[in-house]
Amino acid sequence: MPFKGQIEEFKRETGYYPKSVHADAIYRTRENRAFCKERGIGLSGPPLGRRATNISPEKKKEVLQDERDPNAIEGKFGQAKRRFSLNRVMAKLPDTSETAISPF
Repeated sequence: MPFKGQIEEFKRETGYYPKSVHADAIYRTRENRAFCKERGIGLSGPPLGRRATNISPEKKKEVLQDERDPNAIEGKFGQAKRRFSLNRVMAKLPDTSETAISPF
């Protein structure tokens, strides 16, 4: 599901837009930034264009925290792949992948 579709799905399920979105660099396009700005959603990551030379300490701290937030989630993906051998699941369809992952 594309970036915008996931955000709209979140709104459909919860009734409101998320406060912020922590997306990989590939999703931080001008179009997606504008989409988030229209809806009051914060998008993590540095702004597009040339780096600013004078950044306030508060902004630096915020950017650093934005980079740290996804680490816990990515760590759990890595744990699932290493500990539970989920990196070996080659099934593509939802039904077959659920069967391949199922412990029974």
